[in-house]
Amino acid sequence: MSGKNEPVLVVAALIRREFDADKKILIVRRGPGQSGAGFWEFPGGKVERGEDPKQALVREIDEELGIHIRVGEFLGEQDYAYPTKLIRLRVYWAQTLQGDVELREHDALKWCSPQEIIVDDLSAADRPFVPLILQGSK
Repeated sequence: MSGKNEPVLVVAALIRREFDADKKILIVRRGPGQSGAGFWEFPGGKVERGEDPKQALVREIDEELGIHIRVGEFLGEQDYAYPTKLIRLRVYWAQTLQGDVELREHDALKWCSPQEIIVDDLSAADRPFVPLILQGSK
């Protein structure tokens, strides 16, 4: 059993479409009834016990959005304390391989350039990654 202060490992993807010269990134909005409803986020989810983080990311994106991705470079990791839990968020670059985005847990999506990401509209745990995204998008 994990300790109370042990972080929950969560992964997120900065998904780009193959052959997109504009290098737009997919962000999705948390739907009504979900924690953080109304905030935008980089899609992903919790890593299950015994699961490799990259495999978890592929699984989560398939479950949430119905698309297949190739996980690329690791962007960074940061702990974030929510009122009820501590998460360790690992963020990876990823590329779509096949499938059309199908919103299964979110209520909206948009493809935006790194410069178009509005930090205040993002989930608090995702916000620290925006400067890193801007550095890596050149």
